[in-house]
Amino acid sequence: MQFFALEHFAGHVGETFTVALDHDGNAPFALVEARPLPVQQYQGMVRSPFSLLFRHEAAIVFPQKIYQMKHAAIGEFGIFLVPVARDQTGFIYQALFN
Repeated sequence: MQFFALEHFAGHVGETFTVALDHDGNAPFALVEARPLPVQQYQGMVRSPFSLLFRHEAAIVFPQKIYQMKHAAIGEFGIFLVPVARDQTGFIYQALFN
């Protein structure tokens, strides 16, 4: 299991990540935002919380769950994605790390 921080993703905004879909092969998800979340520091805190937003250009929404994601520089990892919005080009999915 990888331990991620915002710095792992911040330099990859605008890049494509590949998500493995159960029976439908792979789908491209574009990282559209990587930002820190407000936090009150506490003793023993191991990372600052952050949010990632991905866009997938599809007419259907994928359910919230853990997906296997792959990126050339970061590698392969599981990520819990939640659909949070829809715009003219597809759906927006969020991953929170705290």
